[in-house]
Amino acid sequence: MRPLIYSALAASSLLLAACETAPRAPLASEPTYEQALNNSFNTANYNAVAELIKRYPASSSASATNTSANNAPFVVATLVNIDQLEQSSTLGRLISEQVASRMTQMGYSVLELKIRNGVYMKRNEGEFLLTREIKEVASTHNAQAVVVGTYAESATLVHVNLKIVNPATSVILAAYDYALPLDKQIASLIRKR
Repeated sequence: MRPLIYSALAASSLLLAACETAPRAPLASEPTYEQALNNSFNTANYNAVAELIKRYPASSSASATNTSANNAPFVVATLVNIDQLEQSSTLGRLISEQVASRMTQMGYSVLELKIRNGVYMKRNEGEFLLTREIKEVASTHNAQAVVVGTYAESATLVHVNLKIVNPATSVILAAYDYALPLDKQIASLIRKR
């Protein structure tokens, strides 16, 4: 009986040793604070705002902080899904937040819609401005323009369009297009609800 037990123990040791030498899947490392600081997503959105502002006619005639026309605030609406204009996602809301932040950092006044009454707020979607509401909010606050945008998901990229629009005439004053890679981070922002 003992030789049978010893044989079984030897066989199990062999099996355990074989399991131990099997290749392990690498552990996913967590991002560092340095990687977060140098996040390409933020950089892409900030660069897009800089390019959009370069194309805005009012920015070429004077700096953001030294004329009364440029002291009038901008309104930034949530970016929406191009295929469903009444839907957004965490991605659309986050890009609009970064657009507003970057414009503020550049010296422009930006109206914060989340604290406004009378702006259409759809739960989990963000600030959508319907045509009538754009005109009302812009008129009430003497806004110089409204920043709107869309995003579209393709197989490997997310295409983003930003526009500065005259709220009184709906004329596009400046536009800029760019793309983000459809990596795990971006995909999670589109699908997160």
